[in-house]
Amino acid sequence: MALISSKGTPAFSPKLALDLEGGTQMILAPKTAGNKPVNEDQLNQAVDIIRQRVDGAGVSEAEITTQNGRNVVVSLPDTPSAKTRQLIQASADMEFRPVLETGAPAKASKPTPDAKIKEPKGKPANASDPNWITKDVRKAYEAKDCTKPPAPGEKQEQSDPSKPTVACEYSGGRPAKYILGPVEVPGTDIATANAAQVQGQGGVSTGQWAVNLEFNSKGTETFKKVTERLTKLNPSPRGQFAIMLDGKVISAPMSQAVISDGKPQITGSFNEESAKALAEQLRYGALPISFNIESEQQISATLGQEQLKMGLIAGLIGLALVAVYSFFQYRLLALVTIGSLLVAGVVTYVAIALLGVTANYRLSLAGVAGIIVAIGLTADSFIVYFERIRDELRDGRTLGSAVEIGWSRAKRTILASKAVNLLAAVVLFIAAVGNVRGFAFTLGLTAIADLIVVFLFTHPMLELLSRTRFFREGHPLSGLDPRTLGAVPLYRGAGRLREPGEGPDRRSRRSRRTESRDEGPMTIAERRAAERSRSNRPDQEGDA
Repeated sequence: MALISSKGTPAFSPKLALDLEGGTQMILAPKTAGNKPVNEDQLNQAVDIIRQRVDGAGVSEAEITTQNGRNVVVSLPDTPSAKTRQLIQASADMEFRPVLETGAPAKASKPTPDAKIKEPKGKPANASDPNWITKDVRKAYEAKDCTKPPAPGEKQEQSDPSKPTVACEYSGGRPAKYILGPVEVPGTDIATANAAQVQGQGGVSTGQWAVNLEFNSKGTETFKKVTERLTKLNPSPRGQFAIMLDGKVISAPMSQAVISDGKPQITGSFNEESAKALAEQLRYGALPISFNIESEQQISATLGQEQLKMGLIAGLIGLALVAVYSFFQYRLLALVTIGSLLVAGVVTYVAIALLGVTANYRLSLAGVAGIIVAIGLTADSFIVYFERIRDELRDGRTLGSAVEIGWSRAKRTILASKAVNLLAAVVLFIAAVGNVRGFAFTLGLTAIADLIVVFLFTHPMLELLSRTRFFREGHPLSGLDPRTLGAVPLYRGAGRLREPGEGPDRRSRRSRRTESRDEGPMTIAERRAAERSRSNRPDQEGDA
């Protein structure tokens, strides 16, 4: 059965989460600058940022917790990729430094002799002052080789934020080498970052991708002063500021204007993928401590196959109960309910399998519970539709007319109901963490699948059935028998039956209107006397 395990089954099957399939557990030991002790706030912040990184990398249903207030335990489904390991282990020491000098990435073939290296003429006036470039900095710059990027997970040297440093850039496929001044804005001052297309005049998209940053109040004030200085230094390299992450330059844009609102926009040769990658690094980059992987081991499923089988059995029992109730209430019309539920199940299964392939989504036991709960919510849509059709049949309409009018009324109720379900699922998904998000996700997914099935399968199927003789003539087993529903025509006399839509008092109302016209205008007293006379007069038509 493809749903039980993703190992040894066809590729097009749902991926299972940690609680159902097992995976890898890593214990991370924190490390701070100067080997200072880690406090609880730093550890909790690290857990939040690692969780955001893992979720941003597309790894779902991961478990990230602290252990004894000293370590961080990361449990991931299956075997994590090198990129995921790097994201988890990286210290994410993000910094904004001014560029002092840039050049070719290769190591200098002939280092400059010490005698020819100029010493600074005085103390640096600001972070962009070339006087930061000492003899030692120049030697380190010439000896640095930036032609080959480091291996994933390879540790980078952490530089003193109050001193200049030499760093490499590997992004964009064109390596570069920089001498950078001291840190001016730390990464912790970033409030948020996102990727979007550049908007031209009139709000029209230019098709060019950019990264939008937003600093907090402290970062806004500092960045304003930095851009005031850097803008005056254009077009030299000293007009650039480098964004560093884990000792590497991830971008070095040129300051083209003074940014006073704390919302700069980074443009360049971005495509959608590279812009989103940079935005993710900026958004989740500021991690107060770094980590070493202390231990790593494979773990078995925390719940296992037996619990999944029990969940599936519970779902089948729920489906059977819905079927029994539908046959009892709607006779053979319940076949439409069963068929719709089966189609909704197929749509949900295909969607989960596709999300597993494209977005690395993994199904947990909480997600299975969300699907089981959705069976009852899905059946509600069909019940609303069927009852609307029955109401129209009770009013004397034909089945074809009842289906169309009932649908026009039922779909508004169905849309409102599913909108509430989706809203609840979205709020729960945003507010919750861990397995609860899996429950909310499948609940919302099945609500969307329900709408697709009702509009594209259930309603068209009832339109087809309304044209068949069995349902059109209201067979007692069809569930749409007008007599069973209380829509039996009333006798009018002279061998005539009440027409559909005509009330039983229609003739009496017409007779009263005719008599009123024959009697002509009357005063109130005359009208009351006439009514008393008619009530006391024997029914001549009945006597005849």
